[in-house]
Amino acid sequence: MFLHNIGEIDGEGAVSPNDALVAPSTRTYDYVLANPPFGKKSSMSFTNEEGEQETDDLTYNRQDFWATTSNKQLNFVQHIRTMLKTTGRAAIVVPDNVLFEGGAGETIRKKLLENTDLHTILRLPTGIFYANGVKANVIFFDNRKASPSPWTEEVWYYDYRTNVHHTLKKKPMRFEDLSDFINCYNPANRHERKEAWDADGNPEGRWRKFSYEELVARDKTSLDVFWLKDKSLTDLDNLPEPDELAEEIIEDLEAGLNSFRAVLTSLSKSEKAA
Repeated sequence: MFLHNIGEIDGEGAVSPNDALVAPSTRTYDYVLANPPFGKKSSMSFTNEEGEQETDDLTYNRQDFWATTSNKQLNFVQHIRTMLKTTGRAAIVVPDNVLFEGGAGETIRKKLLENTDLHTILRLPTGIFYANGVKANVIFFDNRKASPSPWTEEVWYYDYRTNVHHTLKKKPMRFEDLSDFINCYNPANRHERKEAWDADGNPEGRWRKFSYEELVARDKTSLDVFWLKDKSLTDLDNLPEPDELAEEIIEDLEAGLNSFRAVLTSLSKSEKAA
């Protein structure tokens, strides 16, 4: 932070060493832009009676949270929502498990759709924000005051993942790569958006909306939505370069392992509850 001229060496620090999830923020904000720390679980280290180091999952029993969970990513989504003013707006980088995980994840997604206007989800390729194999998204939502009816009417998706290939060295993602998303987002007036996808006219369109009713009807209110076909699975004449192909295979395998870990964690919690 100091290298970017944020904070003063001899003044009050701009970064707190405390656990941000322990208690509500003392201030509320108009905007929160965040890339929360990567890692599925919150945990603490301690020394047991034998003098050995152990770790234990952390859960946060906060009254302002919708659900209690040890999933760090889900907790940060809840925490950031509480940091917003009634008219506050947020954009948060989250891994795919936030969009589909059951249990607390389902509860939090439903509450997010009901209590905020969750209007946009940007799906990104692997390896952009997280390690290889971990797929990232950016969720955009506006906070709202309490209401008997859901605030979210529709969620707009931009798929910048399917058939998109980036490598950190040879082909890194640049600002101009997101120019089409910015145009589709229509920051001047996001209420006047137009779909790029059309089942008959443009089935390859990357910009598509789904209604609140469609999303809550999905299993576990999953927001992990995709519709484009992966051309690499069918177009054998236009395969990527061997090194890119190998990198994609590694990323897919690592993504699969992460999914299996999520399933294993869920099964372990179910057994403990039983």
